[in-house]
Amino acid sequence: MDKDTTATTAPGTGTATAGLRDHRYPDGTFAALIATPFVTAPTRAALQARMDKPPVIEPRFLAAGEFALLGAVCDHLLGETGERRIDVPGAIDARLAAGTTDGWRYDALPDDGSAMKRGLAGIDETARLMAGAPFADLAAADRERVIAAVAAGDPPGETWRGLPARTFFEDLLAAATESFYAHPLAQEEIGYAGYADARGWQAIGLDEREPREPEPVAAAFATSEGRP
Repeated sequence: MDKDTTATTAPGTGTATAGLRDHRYPDGTFAALIATPFVTAPTRAALQARMDKPPVIEPRFLAAGEFALLGAVCDHLLGETGERRIDVPGAIDARLAAGTTDGWRYDALPDDGSAMKRGLAGIDETARLMAGAPFADLAAADRERVIAAVAAGDPPGETWRGLPARTFFEDLLAAATESFYAHPLAQEEIGYAGYADARGWQAIGLDEREPREPEPVAAAFATSEGRP
C-alpha cells in the first residue's frame, strides 16, 4: 500500500508522522489479525507483549523532570494526543537504563545516556531563550519553532556549543520513531499488517491487497463520498 509522505507538517501534528495517517487501517485491525493463523506464534507473543506492557510511571535512567520533558518532545514529534498514547518515553528510558544500544553512535556525540540528558537540557534552554518558558509549557506553535531550530542545527543556548544540535536531533528522532512504529497500534494506524506473514504474500502489486488486509480508512471514505 502506498503512503503519502510528502505532506507538510503543521505545528502540533507530529513531525515524524505527518502525511501518513490518511492511510491508516480502522481501529481494531490488529486485534482482528493477531489471533489468526496468518501470524506466527513468536510474532504474536512479541506483539502482544508490547500491547500489554504498562506505561512507565517512574523512569529508571532519566530524572523525573527529564522524563517529563522527553514525553513532551515525543508527543510533539509524533502527534500524540489524548489517552491512547504509545509509551515512547518509557521505551527510550528503559533502553538507556539497560545500556542497550544499536552497536554504533555518531562520533560527534557522547554515549547515548549522556547525549540524551545534555540534549534534553539543551532543548529546554532553547525553549526558554526563544519563547520564555520551559518546552513542556509552550503552545504547539512555539514548540514547533524550538524543534525546528534544533533540527536545523542553529538553536540558541550554551548547551549546543558542546553538543551538535542537528546530530542530536537525528538521534532522538530515530529513537522515537523506532519505538513508536514497533508498537502494534502505530502499525495499525499507518496501515501496516506485515506481521501477518505466516502464509506469505501473493498480492504484491501497487495498491493490491490480500483478502486478510482491511480497506484503508481513507480509501473507504473516498468510496463513500463517490470519489475514485
